[in-house]
Amino acid sequence: MELSSLSAISPIDGRYRKQTETLAPFFSEQGLIRYRVQVEIEYFIALCELPLPQLAGFNRNLFEPLRDIYRNFSAKDAQQIKDIEKTTNHDVKAVEYFIKSHFERLQIAHYQEFVHFGLTSQDVNNTAIPLSLKEAVTLVYLPLLGDVMQKLAAMAAQWANLPMLAFTHGQPASPTRLGKEIQVFVYRLEEQLKALQSAPYSAKFGGATGNMNAHKVAYPTVDWQDFANRFVNEKLGLRRAQWTTQIENYDHLAALFDALRRINTILIDFARDVWTYISMGYFKQQAVAGEVGSSAMPHKVNPIDFENAEGNLGYANAIFGFLSEKLPVSRLQRDLTDSTVLRNVGVPLAHTVVALQSLKKGLGKITPDESRLHADLSNNWAVVAEALQSILRREGYPQPYETLKALTRGQGGITQESIATFIRSLEISEAVKAEMLAVSPFNYTGI
Repeated sequence: MELSSLSAISPIDGRYRKQTETLAPFFSEQGLIRYRVQVEIEYFIALCELPLPQLAGFNRNLFEPLRDIYRNFSAKDAQQIKDIEKTTNHDVKAVEYFIKSHFERLQIAHYQEFVHFGLTSQDVNNTAIPLSLKEAVTLVYLPLLGDVMQKLAAMAAQWANLPMLAFTHGQPASPTRLGKEIQVFVYRLEEQLKALQSAPYSAKFGGATGNMNAHKVAYPTVDWQDFANRFVNEKLGLRRAQWTTQIENYDHLAALFDALRRINTILIDFARDVWTYISMGYFKQQAVAGEVGSSAMPHKVNPIDFENAEGNLGYANAIFGFLSEKLPVSRLQRDLTDSTVLRNVGVPLAHTVVALQSLKKGLGKITPDESRLHADLSNNWAVVAEALQSILRREGYPQPYETLKALTRGQGGITQESIATFIRSLEISEAVKAEMLAVSPFNYTGI
């Protein structure tokens, strides 16, 4: 079968292709190859800026044409590298040979042995992959998450004063406000976003076993530690790990995945709450013309966007969890298990992107059913018991909690009238009675 959105095995390249195609430049095979080329080119340019006699005569006017190799990188270029790999059976070596062929076209072949000079493949992979991840998170994920958070913040402000019955343990509880409940999720996301943004994009750059052996033996007077730090930190915008084996330690990458997973967990919690509010009738859903809710039941308008989001977030978290547990573990100075795993870092991010888009769509369809919110408050006057016993505590009334417990706990038929009758029967001042009579499920919503 020809590969298409209909024949793809993974839904992120099939059913969800339109939602995830913005991630292709970062996590596809072509994208990974392009980032490798970028690292190799920038590394060569950085070497030219050192006082190395063999590179002293390199024409710096060629720096930009060299950068054009990755700036203008095409599918044809990627295929050329894949064709080279058929002979080398090594993906990074194929990149090296590809760049050397460009050196020949630029008539600078006598400098080509400084391409990939002193490096192992993981110096390239462990900079290319965190760089692609950083740019994908920055350019695709964060704006999408920001859209969702902005929409939630707007809803929280719009419905800030809309009273709503709260539920603890699934039972009616002290009233709250719809806007406040949404603001809880805004706050949680803001807090975890700080943790995500504080996680560094760490990179390894230090030769075959992390000691820059080849660099040191070839040019013993160069401060290679300083060079590597400046190259990774300043040129690539990553953070170079100071002590590594052949591969990156991946501890910071695990922290990044854990931060993404925590944000997803909050969004799962939100999706489930909205789903429940919809089932309770607290939110109405806008019916979309032409959509079908059920193949059998014509009346259905299902909360499919929140269900889709929950499913994709859960799947993403399972992969994020595996990545954060597996990647920091390697046998001795390295084994190959991290290589195949790293190729999948875009998968959980893609499912997260699908989920965020579903949440955006779902949020655009819901509005509160104020009549339903009002009805539930009207039918649950027992929830003001906390307020009444608190006032009685303040006044020194004997056993106020027990008194309200006897009146309301497990008792049906508690109404505004029965509460008012109870208050008027109390041996307290008329002023306090008036204060208590003013409390209702509609205004007992706290701060």
